[in-house]
Amino acid sequence: MTADDSAVPAPPSGVRSLLPDLAPWRASRDFRRLWFSGLISNFGSFLTFVALPVQLKDLTGSAAAVGAIGAVELVPLVVFGLYGGALADALDKRTLIVWTEAGQGLLSAALLVNALLPDPAVWPLYLVAGLSAVLFSVQRPALDSLWPRIVAHEHLPAATSLNSLRWTVGGVAGPAVAGIVVAYAGLGWAYAADALTFVVSLALVVRIASSPAAHEAAKPSLQAIAEGARYAWSRKELLGTYAVDLAAMFLAMPLAVLPFLADELDAEWSLGLMYASVPAGSMLVSLTSGWTSRVHRHGRAVVVSAALWGVAIAGAGLVGDVWLVLLCLTLAGGCDMVSGIFRGAMWNQTIPDELRGRLAGIELLSYSVGPTVGQVRSGGFAAWLGVRTSVWSGGVLCAGAVGLLALCLPALMRYDVRTDEHANRLRERRAAAPVTGT
Repeated sequence: MTADDSAVPAPPSGVRSLLPDLAPWRASRDFRRLWFSGLISNFGSFLTFVALPVQLKDLTGSAAAVGAIGAVELVPLVVFGLYGGALADALDKRTLIVWTEAGQGLLSAALLVNALLPDPAVWPLYLVAGLSAVLFSVQRPALDSLWPRIVAHEHLPAATSLNSLRWTVGGVAGPAVAGIVVAYAGLGWAYAADALTFVVSLALVVRIASSPAAHEAAKPSLQAIAEGARYAWSRKELLGTYAVDLAAMFLAMPLAVLPFLADELDAEWSLGLMYASVPAGSMLVSLTSGWTSRVHRHGRAVVVSAALWGVAIAGAGLVGDVWLVLLCLTLAGGCDMVSGIFRGAMWNQTIPDELRGRLAGIELLSYSVGPTVGQVRSGGFAAWLGVRTSVWSGGVLCAGAVGLLALCLPALMRYDVRTDEHANRLRERRAAAPVTGT
């Protein structure tokens, strides 16, 4: 062993090798602020995520009406996701995040007012869902394109895992608490808690450093959006991540029919647990994500985990015991998190800063439009073929579609972060650029 070799710290072993890497947390003050902000607002958002379909179910009694939430959200996600990506490249990212966070809080307050009426109306639920999709579509590209600016390049995979952990903690606690709150305190309390979390989150977000547009960034326009789309099309491995995620979420996202699945299994008490199971599986992976830094063929990991997501969802529709359903949903969540970690690593470590917002807008379509349209699919199939058939058939179709995409997109299967030209080029650029918010 040389003197230089002895100076290099050995990689963690045993249990330590599984624990999340906290390097981004220690190195970046703004990363910590955004992490806590997201944790708090995500918790509240998951309260509404459960309360809204429950309220629609109570008011309409229709699975198709609950699934239609996805249809209402679809157009804003497509239009404003792409334009929001262009805005994120052209404007100060912090400003976009602050104003959209404030808007989300006002929408939660509107749901509270409607819930407190003697006869709550149905149309405000759809209106708020659509407007919330607009704000989410503008905020998320700005947020996603900000991480590479406040986290060192070599810490980006760890930051992806920690951000996933933030989401899953809220995803587990929010639905579990929501099930209790909605059942025993009422919908109004769930909406009120959501509004309060946005107030706290906003107080943290306003303290992060400004993040102005890159000098090379184009002004928001259709031409700028088209430039981002052309770049994405030229990167077949990136196209593969988008296509795989779209297929998995469109074909095997059962959340819209979970209230009806709980009823069919005579286990209404389990609804909050069903909503919490997918995030719980994701959280277990996030808490043991240390191993992900030793995986270099990210594309293969995306494909395998997305296919296993479909298999687990199929199992949730086929089994008749509620505890086995919860187990299958938990396994599905774990697989989805593995896919998400490696998709995020590929995106963050290969996309240039001047295109990051627009590519984040396209990413938003892959991980948001899929579940949104998937709600329509699952609700329609449930009304047509039955709830359980809707769930298991979607899982089977997902596994098959992911396998077909892997055959059609060999660049995704070949991707290796150690040798990829785009990853190496961005690594060199980041080595010469300062990290903000430390």
